[in-house]
Amino acid sequence: MGITFWHKQAAEEPLYPDMLWSKPENKRHAGKLLIIGGNLHGFSAAAEAYSQACKAGIGVAKVLLPDALKKTVGRILENGEYAPSTPSGSFSQQSLAEWLDQAAWADGVLIAGDLGHNSETSVVLEKFLDQYDGQVTLAKDAIDYVVSSPSICSERSYTTLVLSFAQLQKLITALKYPRHIESTMGLANLVELLNDFSQTHKFHIVTNHLSNLIVAVDGQVSTTKTSDNNWQTLTSAHTAVWWLQNSDKPFEAITSSVYKPPT
Repeated sequence: MGITFWHKQAAEEPLYPDMLWSKPENKRHAGKLLIIGGNLHGFSAAAEAYSQACKAGIGVAKVLLPDALKKTVGRILENGEYAPSTPSGSFSQQSLAEWLDQAAWADGVLIAGDLGHNSETSVVLEKFLDQYDGQVTLAKDAIDYVVSSPSICSERSYTTLVLSFAQLQKLITALKYPRHIESTMGLANLVELLNDFSQTHKFHIVTNHLSNLIVAVDGQVSTTKTSDNNWQTLTSAHTAVWWLQNSDKPFEAITSSVYKPPT
């Protein structure tokens, strides 16, 4: 008997073609995404995520940035919103109300990164994940906050982590999972581990190992070949869009989001 939980997606043959061909054509039915990120010294992750979300077919997207960026960004970034920032230019604790208010408008939230590793931002992120019960996708340095305090999402439903292999290693260690992963681990061994790990915790996983994008949701694991080294922001944006448009089929949606037809 084969490994029934491992689903391999080829460039010539998507695993879920019906989902690919049934994308919403009307923007009014394509969902609303809130993208949160940035600090005084950078907002490229949020800006790129906005661009990629539009390419993925989102109906409407907004970007929430610290107000320290308002003079820098100005009118450059379409649909930009601003929340209170710390003196160093990251999200302050007072920004939580704006995070929650903007999230109430959206069908899903992408915390894209470039948050700046600030202690006040860490408190905001923890409180937001505790108080907001909708879909949240996290990527880049937003994952580092989770690794530092994994309890903030270890049992949270409707959470997807788009994380590097190194971040996955740290998260598994932080959660005291009894097995360790090594960079030399073969793909089959990692898939088997994620089959078990994703049944232990409620969040969904998207990672990259041995030129494969790997999706793990509640014991089901898919692998899709990739050659993209700068994959994390692009993947997180497409993941967030596809998932909010197909909220009842997270594994199929996220697996479809990483599919790229041959050119």
